[in-house]
Amino acid sequence: MAGFRITIAGDSAINLEFARTISPQTSGLIRSAARTLEIDPIAGIIELVPTFCSLMITYDPLVISYDELVAAVTGKLVDVQQDESATRRIVKIPVCYGGEYGPDMQTVCEHAHMREEDVIALHSSKDYLIDMLGFMPGFAYLGGLDERLHTPRLATPRTVIEAGSVGIGGAQTGIYPLASPGGWQLIGRSPIRPYDPQREVPILYSAGDYLRFVPISESEYVSIEKQVKEGTYQYDITVEGA
Repeated sequence: MAGFRITIAGDSAINLEFARTISPQTSGLIRSAARTLEIDPIAGIIELVPTFCSLMITYDPLVISYDELVAAVTGKLVDVQQDESATRRIVKIPVCYGGEYGPDMQTVCEHAHMREEDVIALHSSKDYLIDMLGFMPGFAYLGGLDERLHTPRLATPRTVIEAGSVGIGGAQTGIYPLASPGGWQLIGRSPIRPYDPQREVPILYSAGDYLRFVPISESEYVSIEKQVKEGTYQYDITVEGA
């Protein structure tokens, strides 16, 4: 029996709901389901959109009906298993923490009862699984932030946050790929561009990849920023366990 529930999402989309709570296991199931449908596609499917707990499938009802789609998807995914691949694609994000780049660092430090260097060490000590992309192009929703760093969002969101800003919002952390409004506590900024519409592959990462925040100095920030503008910066992306 398929381990998901199908719900209707308008006249040309369905949702496969795998769970009600966020977890690495659920994320693995969703990635596996999406990969199965990519490798063995169903005629009429337009797009697969993985989220925290579900996979949305948009389709062309002139090519395949709702009933046909449900039957085909259920048949292909009846034995879907969690993605337990030993390989991990890791995108390293250089971050200059604190100072003008992290105006809310002190707030996070006070909330966590930690020194700034300890917050930086803890925040950059692990790889964060990308559960999904959303909100804007390249905005990665990450799992696994240490509970000691959980910090409430700002009471009044900022109208503009600089692209590359790294912040904490409640139990999540992430990087803003574009300038936008936002209410997260900003602890640093990266000089790289997670989203660049001029690149061959505009977004550096996908759901299922990992982000690793790497502390850098202000001088390194300026140097990398210059390389990015000149188009000479080499993004550090590795695959571990291959």
